[in-house]
Amino acid sequence: MRVIAGEAKGRTLKAVPGMNTRPTTDKVKEAIFSMIGPYFDGGLALDLFAGTGGLGIEAWSRGIERTVFVDRENISIDVIRQNVQTAKMGSAAEIYRNDAERALKALAKRGQKFRLVFLDPPYKMITMDSLMAQLVEKQMLEPDAIIVVEHDAAHRYSEQMEHFEQLKHAKYGDTAVSIYQYTNKESHDGSVTDVNE
Repeated sequence: MRVIAGEAKGRTLKAVPGMNTRPTTDKVKEAIFSMIGPYFDGGLALDLFAGTGGLGIEAWSRGIERTVFVDRENISIDVIRQNVQTAKMGSAAEIYRNDAERALKALAKRGQKFRLVFLDPPYKMITMDSLMAQLVEKQMLEPDAIIVVEHDAAHRYSEQMEHFEQLKHAKYGDTAVSIYQYTNKESHDGSVTDVNE
């Protein structure tokens, strides 16, 4: 695995030992970023089932200002730390060991809003639509935020979800990628703009 483009292009990333973590292949990663970018102008990214951290590191390398990495496995956290160091991300990386739902609660309390979210859980988890709903409920998404869901090709997430529109769906062998855009542009801060202003 390597960083494909941008600031950290060509740097080799470590994989998580064992069979429990399935890193996104370079081919799929390249396809994802050609669909959602390929480059970014700042903003925050969330890599929620980070594994090796490869997706969040790639996003930063291509222009995202800062990435929050979350994984519940100690071994993955160790690998993410090493890969972040290899990429020379410095303070552009925040790394937390936690499960997804508890991490969302903690990040929501800090008022963080994300422009880009990666959801690449173990394939037996098919509840990413529920997590997407929580991101909306907790007001954690910028207008037009992009959500990338990587999942088993045998499973199909709905094309239309409340607050989300599916932009792309593609299969790569056993892997599928579904990309959504957050479509609710209402103000979340409670303010009302006077039409006469």
